[in-house]
Amino acid sequence: MVKDPTIKVRPWCPFCGQDVGTPQEPQQRKLDEFKVGTCLCGAVYTSDPTGFNVGAAMVEAMTYACDDNWDLAWDLTPDDDYLTGRIDNYDEETHQVYETKNVDGRKVSGVLYFVRLTKDIAELSKHLDHEQIKKKEKQSTQASSKFNPPPMEEKRDPKRKRKRTNKKKVQELALAQDIDALVDLTLDDIRVLRFLQRLLYDPDDNNRWMFAHIMGEVCARVATRKPGAVSDLLHRMFEACTDSAATHWGLIESIGSIIAARADIYGAFARHLLMYRGVESSQVHVLWAMGTIAEKSPEMVLATPIYALFPFLDHTDPAIRGHSVRLFGRIKAEEVRSDIEKMADDHSGLIVYEQGIPNQTTIAQLVKEALDLMSSQQG
Repeated sequence: MVKDPTIKVRPWCPFCGQDVGTPQEPQQRKLDEFKVGTCLCGAVYTSDPTGFNVGAAMVEAMTYACDDNWDLAWDLTPDDDYLTGRIDNYDEETHQVYETKNVDGRKVSGVLYFVRLTKDIAELSKHLDHEQIKKKEKQSTQASSKFNPPPMEEKRDPKRKRKRTNKKKVQELALAQDIDALVDLTLDDIRVLRFLQRLLYDPDDNNRWMFAHIMGEVCARVATRKPGAVSDLLHRMFEACTDSAATHWGLIESIGSIIAARADIYGAFARHLLMYRGVESSQVHVLWAMGTIAEKSPEMVLATPIYALFPFLDHTDPAIRGHSVRLFGRIKAEEVRSDIEKMADDHSGLIVYEQGIPNQTTIAQLVKEALDLMSSQQG
């Protein structure tokens, strides 16, 4: 029996069963990606009109439920702290749920993604120290003012024939460092971001660092049009780090590159890099990522528990000591100035990657650069 495409119902809350209102543009829009709504039972929801960005819709629903408190949203545990639900075959244009995915020749594949916090977590979110939240927002504004975000990407003709790609094509463009072509292709085919992530499993160190830098450059520009897709990518990479605790294969470097390139949007992710400081194979990468973010947005790094990295200044590995000096110089950490000064005659060599390019240097040279930055603070 063929389903009747005209059968339609108003969307409902999967938790309480009540009809929900049409999603609206949030008053304080940060990602410029999804419309949101709130059910009478307290659940919140986001609308993904295409059905292809449910991961990003989930991220925005979580942060919206937590009053834009990224730290709280990140720390919540599924089922214990919140429940999720979704309504498929949703059409944002008519605010209806259809029996089939095609109505009058028009594809209907939207999704309403729902999040409902437990009572305790909802009350915690409501009563969090608002002054502290304002302070973090002020720090974020100050950080973003230290660099110029890329200009908005030119709007593509909606009637154009969209390009499709594959891993081989993306690899060719990445090896050629053709950022313009990669950005153009990503805006047509968001799978490019996944293909770029797969390139990080290259056994060649130089290639991995170059690909990490390219991901930052591409995501910085793509975020001007599709910030939710980049946010979704960051979450996937963090999850991949958790799944492969022994070797993160360029993930931390890429995360650092993306955050550094658009700290005005993704700066809240920086603190979560510190989770991997205890993984020996990733310590240099964590220090490098935080140092790279600090070059553009030191306030973002200072807003994290960065003191947890102070002990690395005494590490036996010169690469870890050197990257620690690079980081603490860039945030002008006066607390460890004396420790840095003690290394002025340490000529141990190491490689520091800047913009994907390996640079041979010494700890003594990094100490000089760090002390110069600290002195400039006083001048």
